[in-house]
Amino acid sequence: MRITRVYTRTGDAGTTRLVGGSEVRKDDVRVEAYGTVDELNAVIGVARAGLDDLPEAARDRLDEVLGRVQDDLFNVGTDLATPADARWEGMYRTGDDDVTWLEATLDAFNDELPPLTEFVLPGGGPAGATLHQARTVCRRAERRSLLVADVQPDLLDGPVRYLNRLSDLLFVVARWAAHQAGRPEVTWRNPSRRRRA
Repeated sequence: MRITRVYTRTGDAGTTRLVGGSEVRKDDVRVEAYGTVDELNAVIGVARAGLDDLPEAARDRLDEVLGRVQDDLFNVGTDLATPADARWEGMYRTGDDDVTWLEATLDAFNDELPPLTEFVLPGGGPAGATLHQARTVCRRAERRSLLVADVQPDLLDGPVRYLNRLSDLLFVVARWAAHQAGRPEVTWRNPSRRRRA
């Protein structure tokens, strides 16, 4: 792919084209879904840029994982931007292998963490806080993708499932990054427990 010019002026009237050429408004459910996936990718990029307070080995390990996630999110976005009748032979579809990798990665990081005794508040240093932010954007991307799955149900098996599992991974690596950076996790001060204390 060679991009020679960034602006095209084709969206000046509030429309854009999906993969395959069909024209839709920029607030179409598909555009909202893959736009939110793009936002998620950007937040993960910010998280990767803020890993400096982690030890080198931990930084490199997490950066590699987040880099793969960013690549995967481009595939998720393509899936969401492609109506079923515009798919092509050999088109990569997000699916079981991607979800299995997320689960294995999540389990490996989670095994290195102490068990939770209370809800964790977003924080844990710059990397941890940004990864928690990425988790919340991921949940929104999942909700937006569900609206697309209403008209293209097979997206439940790929993008929606991937985003659901990714939000779990982002929660775990946010905690892991905080621990690696030596930052304390702040937990929710449950009012019912405070009353008993």
